[in-house]
Amino acid sequence: MNLLSIHWNVDPVMLNLGALQVRWYGLLFISGFILGWYLFRWFCRKESISETMLDPLLYTLLICTIVGARLGHVLFYQPDYYFGSWAGFWEIFMPWKGGLASHGGAVALLLGMWWFSVRYGKKYNFDFLWIMDHLCIAVAFAGCFIRLGNLMNSEIYGNVTSLPWGFIFERNGEVAPKHPTQLYEALSYLILGLYLVARYRNKLDRTFRGFFFGAFLVGCFGMRFIIEFIKEPQVEFETSMTLDMGQWLSIPFVLAGIAILIYSYRKRTPASAAKA
Repeated sequence: MNLLSIHWNVDPVMLNLGALQVRWYGLLFISGFILGWYLFRWFCRKESISETMLDPLLYTLLICTIVGARLGHVLFYQPDYYFGSWAGFWEIFMPWKGGLASHGGAVALLLGMWWFSVRYGKKYNFDFLWIMDHLCIAVAFAGCFIRLGNLMNSEIYGNVTSLPWGFIFERNGEVAPKHPTQLYEALSYLILGLYLVARYRNKLDRTFRGFFFGAFLVGCFGMRFIIEFIKEPQVEFETSMTLDMGQWLSIPFVLAGIAILIYSYRKRTPASAAKA
C-alpha cells in the first residue's frame, strides 16, 4: 500500500432507486446551470436588465452545451467509432454513455449566444460581447463542477506521479498514483471564476466590454493547455502526437482571447449594459 497516495474508489452513483440512478456527475453538471441562473439574475438586477430573458437563456445554454459537447467528442476524438458502424452512429444520441468534449461545448455556446444576442439583444439592450462577458463568469464555475464530476467518475486523470496527493483510481484497476488533473482544472477554473466575480463586483464601471470574455479564454484554455502535458491520452491516436487534441483545440481559444482583450482596450465600450 502506498501511504503517500489517496486511494480513490468512490461510486459514481450517488443514489440508486432501482431503474433510476442519480449520478454525481449529473448532479454537478446541473448545479453549474443553477448557479449560472442565479449569477445572471444578479447581473440583470445590477445592470437594470429585465429578468424575463433568463428562461430562454437557460434553455439555449442547456441545448448548446449538451449537443456541442457531445458532437465535439464524436468529431474530435472518436469519429472512426461513431461513424464506423450503425451501432456506433446511434450512440451519438446517447450522451449518458460518456463522451463530452469541453471544446465542442465552447464552440456551440459561441454559436448559440450569437443567435441569442441577435434574437433578444435589441429587446433587452445587450450585444454579443455583453452576453459572453457575463456568461464566461458562470461558465468558469460550471467548468469547476464538471471537473469534480469527472473526479467522481474516476475519469480524465493524469500520468503517474510520486507527489503525495497522487490518486490511485482503484475502480479502473490502477495500482500506481496518478495526477488528479480533474482537481487541478477544477481549482484553476474556481480561481478564475472568483477573480472575474471580484472584478465584476468591484470594478465594473472601470472595465471595458470584452475584458471578461477575453480574460476567461486566456485563463481557462491556457490552463487547460498546460495541464494537458500531465494528462493521460483520452484516445489511442493521441499517444503519437507531440501535443494532444485538447492542446491543439485550446490554442485558437487562447489566441482569440488575446485578440478580444486588445479589441476591448481599443474600443473602450463600458462593460455594463446600463452604461452602453
